[in-house]
Amino acid sequence: MTTIWELDFYSRPLLDENKKKLWEVLICESPTNIDRDPDSLFKYSQLCSNTTVNSIWLREAIEQAIAEAKVTPKKIRFFRRQMNNMIVKACEDAGIEANPSRRTYALNRWLAERMENVYPDRPEYDPKAVLSASIQYPPMNAIALPDAVKGDKGDKWAFVTLEAAAFQDMKEWEIGFGESFPLSMFDVNSETKIPGLIFFSPRSLPLAGWMSGLEMGFLQFEAGLRPKMRLETGVSDSWILANLTNPQTLAEAKGFEEAKKNAGGVHFLAVQSDPESESFAGFWLLLDRQFLPSA
Repeated sequence: MTTIWELDFYSRPLLDENKKKLWEVLICESPTNIDRDPDSLFKYSQLCSNTTVNSIWLREAIEQAIAEAKVTPKKIRFFRRQMNNMIVKACEDAGIEANPSRRTYALNRWLAERMENVYPDRPEYDPKAVLSASIQYPPMNAIALPDAVKGDKGDKWAFVTLEAAAFQDMKEWEIGFGESFPLSMFDVNSETKIPGLIFFSPRSLPLAGWMSGLEMGFLQFEAGLRPKMRLETGVSDSWILANLTNPQTLAEAKGFEEAKKNAGGVHFLAVQSDPESESFAGFWLLLDRQFLPSA
């Protein structure tokens, strides 16, 4: 099983004896399976003086985490774009791929928990130094999917919903590419309706394979003169999955957004060759980041 980590390296609302902010690295495992116990995820933290904030210190911290976990992750996700150069350099020096991503669900939950329950109890805590962990970057203008992964006769799609209880059998589904997370992370009960978009394409496998190389973020309806469904990836990339050209599909898209809200932001994207297929070329469980707990 592929191991993926999530990392944040930034200042915290803690001051040293010189009234300078302390920094901290947080590393945790991404829960990539629906049946993963969130409490069993690997976690590592280490404080850092502001005078030693550099890629060398961070690389050493990553190597210490690897030694403690006894496993080397395939890649490390991070969400702070302003720390891109330092994090990428440290990961590369440690021999690990680094990916800017909005799919740092476990990390953001852990950071919010520490902001509320850990840092305020420390003697170094300074409430005036509290920073938000939920950094939002405006998406780039959405662009069309590459022609190489689209079907010659055009692609079709459909909005659907599944009860959360149905995902209990997800590990038994035939899925080519994809990733999920335990619904218990976000207190989703078994009767919750989880909305999704199924993309049907004659080139379903190349499309799903291409998507698997992205850091899958979330789906979002964009209203306006040219309504569309966007796929958000990385920290700011945006792709047009479907243009909404008639009142019925427009109403369905609005219903999707409402169902997503009712599900706490949880939703999914699936890729199949056609509506009769019993397998998925791709299936991703997603979470709209605006529903993540704020720090």
